[in-house]
Amino acid sequence: MNNPQQFNAVETKSLRKCFGEKVAVADLSLSIRRGEVFGFLGPNGAGKTTSVKMLLGLVAPTSGQGWLLGRPLGDPLSRAKVGFLPEHFRFHDWLTASEFLTLHADLYQMSKTVSQPRVKALLELVDLTPFAGQKLHTFSKGMLQRVGLAQALLNEPDLVILDEPTSGLDPVGRLLVRDIIHQLRERGATVFLNSHLLSEVEITCDRVAFIKHGVVIQTHSLVDLMENGLTLEVRARPLEPEVTGGLSQWGRQVRQDGERVTMTLESEDQIPAVNHYLLDHGAEVFALYPHKLSLEDLFIQVVGTDGGL
Repeated sequence: MNNPQQFNAVETKSLRKCFGEKVAVADLSLSIRRGEVFGFLGPNGAGKTTSVKMLLGLVAPTSGQGWLLGRPLGDPLSRAKVGFLPEHFRFHDWLTASEFLTLHADLYQMSKTVSQPRVKALLELVDLTPFAGQKLHTFSKGMLQRVGLAQALLNEPDLVILDEPTSGLDPVGRLLVRDIIHQLRERGATVFLNSHLLSEVEITCDRVAFIKHGVVIQTHSLVDLMENGLTLEVRARPLEPEVTGGLSQWGRQVRQDGERVTMTLESEDQIPAVNHYLLDHGAEVFALYPHKLSLEDLFIQVVGTDGGL
């Protein structure tokens, strides 16, 4: 039987972090396979940032266990093969882009024969070659985001942790990051992605986990999401509360807004039954709009509307 600590890029069991009486993370239990792109989603204050800090060994858990690339959290040998782009970065803005990347290569104790071509290649990868000799304090937020991504890839990591990697980027920049993530997957690296942009997560990730109040509450395959869930929007009147309530025999997360009802169905085969039910209960049905369940729909179902990303 495979040992999950060795087989998975990230394995955590009931990680908990308290700051005094405040519980930042109550139960972080994750299994992230090597070579997958994994999305980490939750509302503000859910414990995402503290979770990332525990994975990186920046804060020690109050209790629980965790392994990164087969080694206990905080082990320097595992962190040597991890790349990290934080959401709130503070780079050495008096350095040029080349100097900045060279400094980080020196921190990895990379030889000049390795680091010099590596820095050049990464600047080209993130489309910053023309700005290699320009100081970082002149860079836009999007350019800083891209040089930070290059920094996270210097050591050819087996695990890349990206915290809001596209927040300052225009659509072209987001496409560039998406392409880089696909390249990382192709060479077998694992990507842990925390992003507010659900559309980017939906396009990029293999699986996602939802965290709320410091607890991982669900993990989903996005392939299954695309192939199975269906959202149905109904326009009808009159819609008495007891009639709308009866729709729960087919749909999950039934929500009414005046003459409009949305719900989640398991199959489009249920749509005729919904239509017949409404007609039998005296409602005039004006429209039925089915569409595939999106990651945003799933986020609202799982996490609720009591806090944004």
